[in-house]
Amino acid sequence: MKVIVVGSSHGGYETVRGILADQPNTEIQWYEKGDFLSFLSCGMQLYLEGTVKDVNSVSYATPAGMSAQGVHVFVQQEITSVDAANQTVHVVNHADGTERDENYDKLVLSVGAVPFELPVPGHDLQNVYAMRGRDWAIKLKAKTVDPTVKNVVVIGSGYIGIEAAEVFAKAGMHVTVIDLLPRLLSLYLDEEFTDTLTQTMADHGIEAATGQSVQSFEGVDGKVSAVVTDQGTYPADLVVSAAGIKANTAMLDGVVDLDDHGLIKINDYLQTSNENIYAVGDATLVPFAPTDGVNRIALATNARRQGRIAAKNLLGTKMAMPAVSGSSALSVFDYHFASTGIKAGTSEKLGVQSASVMVTDTARPKFVPESAGNAKVWFKLTFDPTDGRILGAQIMSQADVTANINTIALAVQAKLTVYDLAYTDFFFQPGFDRPWNIMNVAAQKAVKTLA
Repeated sequence: MKVIVVGSSHGGYETVRGILADQPNTEIQWYEKGDFLSFLSCGMQLYLEGTVKDVNSVSYATPAGMSAQGVHVFVQQEITSVDAANQTVHVVNHADGTERDENYDKLVLSVGAVPFELPVPGHDLQNVYAMRGRDWAIKLKAKTVDPTVKNVVVIGSGYIGIEAAEVFAKAGMHVTVIDLLPRLLSLYLDEEFTDTLTQTMADHGIEAATGQSVQSFEGVDGKVSAVVTDQGTYPADLVVSAAGIKANTAMLDGVVDLDDHGLIKINDYLQTSNENIYAVGDATLVPFAPTDGVNRIALATNARRQGRIAAKNLLGTKMAMPAVSGSSALSVFDYHFASTGIKAGTSEKLGVQSASVMVTDTARPKFVPESAGNAKVWFKLTFDPTDGRILGAQIMSQADVTANINTIALAVQAKLTVYDLAYTDFFFQPGFDRPWNIMNVAAQKAVKTLA
């Protein structure tokens, strides 16, 4: 069997890895349009801040390493079209300008997404950057030590935008984060959390300009100088646009079925409308456990699961994609937070009735001093008010208690209730935890609201 995999990020990498694990003698052709294999944009902040020194190490794999396992790796070679009827793809070699067609038995599309470009005047000015991919990482790194950069404007307050804001604030620049939404990080956390984080960012030189719409970029001598919104003008020597992503599926129109957002329609087994073409990653929807429906959740964890499962299915082992809860985590200066599933602020949009309880406590017993790592913890549990089914949770602290969210993600997937969680067995040792885990405490509080 000959399998062609398009794209070398999380989903494409895991597909190749899955095929090698189950049927290593399969003929695999792996294509990457860029000149670098498998760059991980999720590791960009660590590189920009200097924790990781070598940009080339922010990768899952190398061409040499994968070739040694029998994979035919093609970098700087782009799949520009697919002929599903004849099971061929058209390849353009950007290194030498040649073109060719390749046949396949199975095709896996891990085409991902590209940064959304704001359709406003001035978007093509110099020093308007994105934060996705190795090329942008190298350019952004140079700007962190550029003495001409005093003011940085970040557009978008999702994880990528907040990471960019923190990078440049730590580099000594004044940073403004502009977002159309009313709160920073509002897609991930409710107000009890974002109020604290927004103040923390302000204390570190990051100004929040929320509830504002970008109208234009102003420039001087071809370089950006300011960002104009419907409420103000913000000086900018550099703009980092993190205003969302769009599916990179233009070449697939008419090849496989797409939805009205350009996302590839797939079944439970990652097959597209063509049974020999599979799709994984940010250009697809995933099963969403809290609603028993589907959702768009562009996370590496989901892409990797899809890649592994696509590999099993195309090799003949039928396996459905399990539902996920959209679990994620981030650090913002001294705070660490994580969330999963549905939140009070997202339940209405998802068409779900929910209730929540909030618990604040310390990470360890009261007698453990703060100097020993005993920090305040915020934990919010969201559940169905009719039957107590757990729908999601959020947690935050200056101590790293984010792993608790993995337990909630499993509870959501298993359809557990607050009654189940109220007395679930968790270990206790004063150096790590409290006699009642904060998840127990929140669930017990939730049970009282249902009585």
